[in-house]
Amino acid sequence: MKRAFDLFISLTALIIFIVPMILIALLIKINSAGPAFYWSDRVGRNNKIFKMPKFRSMKLNTPSVATHLLEEHERYLTKIGVWLRKLSLDELPQLFSILKGDMSIVGPRPALFNQSDLIEMRTSYGVHELTPGLTGWAQINGRDEIPIPAKVQLDCEYLEKQSFMFDMKIILLTFLRVIEKKDVSH
Repeated sequence: MKRAFDLFISLTALIIFIVPMILIALLIKINSAGPAFYWSDRVGRNNKIFKMPKFRSMKLNTPSVATHLLEEHERYLTKIGVWLRKLSLDELPQLFSILKGDMSIVGPRPALFNQSDLIEMRTSYGVHELTPGLTGWAQINGRDEIPIPAKVQLDCEYLEKQSFMFDMKIILLTFLRVIEKKDVSH
């Protein structure tokens, strides 16, 4: 049922957002050198690496680390990237990863390939068996603002509580966080 829900929501969202996505891609190309998309190596279900697309919000040659680990990360953002991140629009291309099956609407956010501490902790608690999500329980409870052990604890809580109704709660809270711009890195 979760996979059918993911397919329905991602297809519906793509139909709704295809024109804005084309406009965003054009704005990125007009406002900065380089491609409109950034393909990030991420850790998926059972620690399998996959390529996750995002709209490029950072300048070319930005180090491949979590944004909160970049010193003065604002200097790496493109002009349009600031807005993409504030509105979480840089995440829209991940709808294609959901269609492909690399991601789900709800699940732990996929770790970067080089976040070995996060990957190891998730593996030791069985969280690596979950399909990563566009949004998740840790995302709405602090995102990058919480330390890795707390993030993994929230991922474990999701692993234990996962259900259709819990996913609906997370989706609703995600929309509220985006509207409030709470815990959105920029």
